[in-house]
Amino acid sequence: MRTRIAQSRRLVVKVGSALVTSNGTGLALDFITDCARQISRLRQDGREVLLVSSGAIAAGMQRLGWTKRPHAMPDLQAAAAIGQMGLAQAYETTFVRHDLKAAQILLTHEDLVDRTRYLNARSTLQALLGYGVVPIINENDTVVTDEIKFGDNDTLGALVANLVEADALIILTDQQGLYTADPRREASATLIQEGRADDRRYEVMAGGAGSGIGKGGMITKVQAARRAARSGAHTLIISGHEKDGLLRAAQGEAIGTLLYAIESPLTARKQWLADHLQLAGSLTLDDGAVAALKGGRSLLAIGVKSVDGEFERGAAVACQGTDGREIARGLINYPSSEARRIAGHSTAEIEALLGYIDEDELIHRDNLVLL
Repeated sequence: MRTRIAQSRRLVVKVGSALVTSNGTGLALDFITDCARQISRLRQDGREVLLVSSGAIAAGMQRLGWTKRPHAMPDLQAAAAIGQMGLAQAYETTFVRHDLKAAQILLTHEDLVDRTRYLNARSTLQALLGYGVVPIINENDTVVTDEIKFGDNDTLGALVANLVEADALIILTDQQGLYTADPRREASATLIQEGRADDRRYEVMAGGAGSGIGKGGMITKVQAARRAARSGAHTLIISGHEKDGLLRAAQGEAIGTLLYAIESPLTARKQWLADHLQLAGSLTLDDGAVAALKGGRSLLAIGVKSVDGEFERGAAVACQGTDGREIARGLINYPSSEARRIAGHSTAEIEALLGYIDEDELIHRDNLVLL
């Protein structure tokens, strides 16, 4: 399986806050310099590299003398604004030493859920790669709201991998990889060398956040691997403290944990839909509708038991079974007020209930993706 990584030509590399900021004590210039050196080697080998870097908030905290991550949104945004300056300067300085051109890209969730902005971001990144530039990507923490509270750069790394159809996502962290249990608490925990990215057991094995500096933890890395696999990207989770770890991983050496993709990549439109992190509402389906969706059919109103949320026509909504588990998501053809009126009714009854009929399907299969 490691040969898949060795053969990868386009890589997304994600580095965490603990590595970039020496666990919050300040920007880790030695690590950033070494990271630039390894990326330079990969570029010389003909690889395209995109770098997703955490650290803006942590760097800002250090400059402000804070030892604990704040909770208030203005404080988080202030720390991000201050830290981003030093982070960008550090990367620019070190990359120039290795004859690398870098570009800063700041993204928000809205940039990836709006179809036009999604395509614009994709085109910009593709152009930068074509010019031999290394895009350095971070979440735009100075303007986002819920994303700071709920987001993490492991997820962003997976979204970027999907956006540019990367071959692999390499996550550098302060752990050796994914263990069967938290190695800090259980001495019997063993490293998982490789497995399928869609194996749900790994989410159970993964622990919570590793420090008060970063936002994610091993579980977000496992979830990122499953998300990246939708576009066919394999994910490697390795220690950023390994000497030449990035180079060795890219060459196929068996370090860290490889979570590999097994399914064919989703089409670009469905991949974009699957990448929605925030949905406008949800539909609870009966067992017959669940079976129909899994069989590749569209969602009809008669199979819907309830509608939650307020949304307009064309919104992205979750489709869940009676057990509450999301099985699919799609772009709905009717607003929430009308969806509630026709839920549980046959297609033949829609016109009588609404006074018109727009589409026979509540969600057409072309606008629906299974999870």
